[in-house]
Amino acid sequence: SEENIVCGACAADLPQLQKPCCPRCALPTPNGEICGHCQVKPPHYEATLAAFNYDFPIDKLVQSFKYGHRLALGAYLGQQLASLSTNLVADVIIPLPLHPERLRQRGFNQALELARPVSTVLKLPIDAAHCSRTRNTPAQANLPLRERVKNIRGAFFCSTDFTGKRAILVDDVMTSGASLDECARTLKLHGVAEITLLVVARALPKP
Repeated sequence: SEENIVCGACAADLPQLQKPCCPRCALPTPNGEICGHCQVKPPHYEATLAAFNYDFPIDKLVQSFKYGHRLALGAYLGQQLASLSTNLVADVIIPLPLHPERLRQRGFNQALELARPVSTVLKLPIDAAHCSRTRNTPAQANLPLRERVKNIRGAFFCSTDFTGKRAILVDDVMTSGASLDECARTLKLHGVAEITLLVVARALPKP
C-alpha cells in the first residue's frame, strides 16, 4: 500500500522544507518574514505550503512518480500534502493543468493525482475541468529564470467564474514559481479571492 512505500526511517530522512521561510513563496528567510522579492513584486498567490526541499531523495521520488508512472508514489506524496493542509480554509482544489499534448505523452496529470488525498482530507471538490493549459510551452526547467516568466505568459485559460472562491493550487515541484504564478494570475482574473499553493517540494535557488 502507499503507506508502506517509504519506510519510517527513510521518511524521517526526507529533506524537510527549510524553516523559517517566506509565507508567500516558501523560500528561506531569517525570521520567517516575507522575502524581498515578494515585497517588491508580490506574486498572484497569497501563500505557499511545501512539504519538502527539492533535494535527494525527494527529487528521485517525484521523477519516478511522474516519468516512471509509479502512481503509488503519487498517493504517498499526496498524503504528505494532505497532512500539511489540514488547517487550510478553501472552497476548491485546482491541480495545475497540463497541456493536452503533455497529458497524452504522460498518461496522467501528476498534480491531479496529488490533489486527490487533499480533497479527501479537506472534503473539498477538485476542479480539473475549468482551468486548462492552452500553450504547450518549452519545458520551464530548460530555461533561465528570467525567460520562464516570458515563456509561460498567457499559457492558461479559465472557462468559469470563480468569484469569491478561495482556491488551493496543487503541483509537484515549485522552482521559479513562474507557472504557478501565471496560473494564479489567470484564476484571479476569473474572480478567485485567495490562492494557496500546495506543492510537494520547493527548489532552492542555486547559490
